[in-house]
Amino acid sequence: MVADLLRLKLTLLRNSFRRSPWQLIGLAIGGLYALGIAGICAVALILLHSAEVELAQTFVVLGGAAAVLGWAVIPVVASAVDMTLDPARFTTFSVPMPKLLAGLALGGLIGIPGLATAIVALSTVGTWWRGPLAPVAALAGAVLGILTCIVLSRVVTTATAGLAASRRFKDASSLVFMIPLILLGPLAAVVTRGIAESADFLTGFARTLSWTPLGAAWSLGGDVSAGNLGAALLKLLIAGGTLAGLTWCWKVLLERALVSPPYAGSSRRKGGHLGLFSVIPATPAGAVTARALTYWLRDPRYSGSLVVIPLLPVLMFFQGSQTGEYGVLTVLGPLTAFMLAWAISADVSYDNTAFALHLASGVRGLDDRLGRATACLVFALPVTVAFSIFPFMVTQDWINLPGVIGFSLGILLTGLGLASVVSARYTVAVPLPGDSPFKKPPGNVAQTLGVQFGGMGVLLLLVSPEGVLLLLQFVTGDPLFGWINLAVGPLLGLVMFGTGVRLGGKWLDTRGPELLAQLSVNR
Repeated sequence: MVADLLRLKLTLLRNSFRRSPWQLIGLAIGGLYALGIAGICAVALILLHSAEVELAQTFVVLGGAAAVLGWAVIPVVASAVDMTLDPARFTTFSVPMPKLLAGLALGGLIGIPGLATAIVALSTVGTWWRGPLAPVAALAGAVLGILTCIVLSRVVTTATAGLAASRRFKDASSLVFMIPLILLGPLAAVVTRGIAESADFLTGFARTLSWTPLGAAWSLGGDVSAGNLGAALLKLLIAGGTLAGLTWCWKVLLERALVSPPYAGSSRRKGGHLGLFSVIPATPAGAVTARALTYWLRDPRYSGSLVVIPLLPVLMFFQGSQTGEYGVLTVLGPLTAFMLAWAISADVSYDNTAFALHLASGVRGLDDRLGRATACLVFALPVTVAFSIFPFMVTQDWINLPGVIGFSLGILLTGLGLASVVSARYTVAVPLPGDSPFKKPPGNVAQTLGVQFGGMGVLLLLVSPEGVLLLLQFVTGDPLFGWINLAVGPLLGLVMFGTGVRLGGKWLDTRGPELLAQLSVNR
């Protein structure tokens, strides 16, 4: 039965490649990349054969613990788990549980992640080729480590199968996964600094991990090589007990999943709950505002563009802390205003064919533009003001605060007005409704780049009066220019906001059907 399951997985994989040659090409490229990285790691581990035992032990244990964590987290967060042998497909078959567990576990080795992990793990045998017993202990630890990675990933994915079937969970997990990627630079710098300041940090950390389920299996070869046979025996028990415990958990979860497969349908909701529509005034512009705000809250394509906003202060504060100069924080408010305002420059493109509802309902273009811009302004205005004040709480240079606030508000209001015009005139290639917010859609790349960069250039030109006033204040040090900017920025911004909303509404009334036809092409 185990051989049949493995043969089934190989057959399914082979047939999937026959359906799509591009999938085969993608797999080949990804496989070459992953195996190349695995090969580099394997060579590095073999070269550690000549290093000191403590140094080699540190690298092997830390790398192995990271692999275990990766197998536990990445398949769920990135929705990347291989479901070729989905346990739910065996619900109607009376496959004995021990054979099913063995087949699914060994099937996890068939694929790029399993093969790469196996290559790197088995390379630790070369690291500990230091006597008759150390390679044997390293081989046992590698096998235990590989099986722990696979079984742990199955435990986590089986336990979260119901969540993984939910679109909300997939959208939220993909957005959460972006946070450590955005903060990767600061996190790496902090870790590097901590290592530099404490040379024994990694060694002590690896020594501690070697007594935990994360690192026990990977430390067997090093302990035997160092002559710590008692410690190696205890860690072998920890690693074996961990694998046995995970296998039992997987068995229990799999039995429940086979009896009660996860339901991916949506739950029923009681009627009468209008959400934001019951709060915002019942006018055409108010209805569009409520609809747009609902999109900002529930559509990951909108919220995905805002993930970086709350992280901007962290990134800029970290950059300032590296040099001791926090002047870079001054651009936080204007940059935030620009990003939030320009976020609605593709709102009609995000609607796709649902834009037909606006045309069929006969809503005026002015109400459409005003409702969308107001929805963005609801959260953009307080965030822009708060991010404009935050830098001066750090630098205590309050004399420049009025000018920066005026400049930021000018950018926000002017940008919303200009974005209202751009989205009513041009469509760009954006992810389709229901797609991942990070999916790169096909489309006219040249037009998309032209619209985006051209609009940004026009926006810089429109806010040049506020920019000149702020520059004069920085050059002369005269706070009068800042107070003038505090009055001029919002005033000119409101003028540009009103002009853009009216002009965009006029274009929308004139070109509504043509705009819908362009959106239909991007389906």
